[in-house]
Amino acid sequence: MQIYLPIAEMPVSVLVLIGLGAAVGFVSGLFGIGGGFLMTPILIVMGIPPAVAVATQTAPIVASSATSVLAAFRRNALDLRLGVVLVLGGFVGTSLGVWFFAAMRRAGQLDLVITVAYVTLFTVVGGLMLAESVRSTWARHRGRPRPPRLGGDHAAYMAWPLRMRFPRSRLYASVIPILGLALFVGFVGAVLGIGGGFILVPALLYLMRVPTGVVVGTSQFQILCTSFVALVLHAVQNQAVDIVLAVILIVGGVFGAQFGARAGRNLRSEYFRFLLAILVLAVGLRFAVELMLRPEEPFSIVVQETR
Repeated sequence: MQIYLPIAEMPVSVLVLIGLGAAVGFVSGLFGIGGGFLMTPILIVMGIPPAVAVATQTAPIVASSATSVLAAFRRNALDLRLGVVLVLGGFVGTSLGVWFFAAMRRAGQLDLVITVAYVTLFTVVGGLMLAESVRSTWARHRGRPRPPRLGGDHAAYMAWPLRMRFPRSRLYASVIPILGLALFVGFVGAVLGIGGGFILVPALLYLMRVPTGVVVGTSQFQILCTSFVALVLHAVQNQAVDIVLAVILIVGGVFGAQFGARAGRNLRSEYFRFLLAILVLAVGLRFAVELMLRPEEPFSIVVQETR
């Protein structure tokens, strides 16, 4: 069954979109992260304009993050104070990201920026995650697991000025690196249409030393707030949010996430990190291949209306 997308200006199969939403939702539930870094490239490959794919994907991120935050709040797995600091930095990053998105779109360079950003970010992050996973697995098989760092063993940047106490996270640290991290995640999320959980969660765990029990809930709180702002700004400023496409993806993602969460409970931690690293790295390599291939139409003409 075909349906016409008014903003993307193209017909698509409803069943295909629901199936893709369910598949990405399954992966999202399996690994406990947002599926934007998967769905946005898939939509672009399907022929959805990159601007519409990036902007529309923020709607499913908002929907999935809202359910995650509610669940974390009920389990008392949310550091609200740390979340508010992350949201403040995320708001600035999101606003800058939407402005940069609009500027690149007007300049006709948005497609290139998105492709290069995916290649750079995902190959670097995926490569680091894969290397860490392989080292940990190899050490465990040799019977010499790597000793964990102590809970209070923080890096020097955590002692910068403007320190603040976060009792729920057992953290007393400067808000400067926390705000900087949130700004970066908000900026990347707005430009690439991703939640940024695959960046924020490892950063909170390994750089900020936040306890595992509150990391996911706190990161989802920041992603919910910044993604909602990005969604509104993309809709108002860029007019690039296709509500029909967003609703279909949300419906498919809700069903897939339930099954993914159940399957994730039986996944061993070392396999979990390894598979997630492979997934992130594969997305980056997919865009790298696209950069090296010769396009079908080397030249194109775009007519812009002037007022």
